[in-house]
Formats: sequence, C-alpha cells, structure tokens
Amino acid sequence: MFRIIKKADIILFICLILIGGALSYLAFSGSSTGDLVVVKVNGEIYGKYSLSKDRTITVNRNGHMNKITIKGGKVQVSKSSCKNQICVKQGSISTTHQSIVCIPNRVVVSIEGKGGEYDVISQ
Repeated sequence: MFRIIKKADIILFICLILIGGALSYLAFSGSSTGDLVVVKVNGEIYGKYSLSKDRTITVNRNGHMNKITIKGGKVQVSKSSCKNQICVKQGSISTTHQSIVCIPNRVVVSIEGKGGEYDVISQ
C-alpha cells in the first residue's frame, strides 16, 4: 500500500533540481543590457530607437494603435487598441532577448545590443 522512497528516487529528484537550476541560470545569464529598441509591424521594421533617450512612439497601422514608451532605459507598450491588453500588462523590458508582442495588432517590440543583430560572435 505504501511505497517506500528509495535512494534512487532521492538522487533523481536532486539531479532534476540541479539541471533545472543550471538551465535557468544559463537562460538568464545570456541577456545583457540593450541599447536599441526595434519596433516591427507585420514583420517589417517600423523603426529603431535609442533606449537611452526618453520618448513616446505611436504606431498607427490599418486602424490599430500601439503607444510605445521608452523611459529610464526601459521600454513598454503603454496603450493599445487590442482587446486583451496582454502587451500592456506585460510591463517594461530592458535587456536583450526580451520582447513584447501584440498579436492582434501584429506589433513586436524587442531590444538589441550595440552590435545590432548579433550579441556574440565566436570562432
């Protein structure tokens, strides 16, 4: 009726915890502070903006509106005409490999490093 926990079960549990922790560390350590905000609409670049200069960008396309705010080295979608408002609720981003996506309006806001397309090149 009662199953006794074996030594192998405990070792497996500890290994899974260690692997999960290592993968989480690798996922978060690969990000660095970004320099450029890239806004894409329908997969095409709408504009590139410096993350160090505060500004507000309004994207109006095909009757859809997104207001993107860059302030204090962070960017967020502060207003959107979409129904679900997930892009607004996501909050602000500031490091590479982060993005905000508004699927109904087909807008993607992402952060790039100084190198533009590539963060690291190895040989």
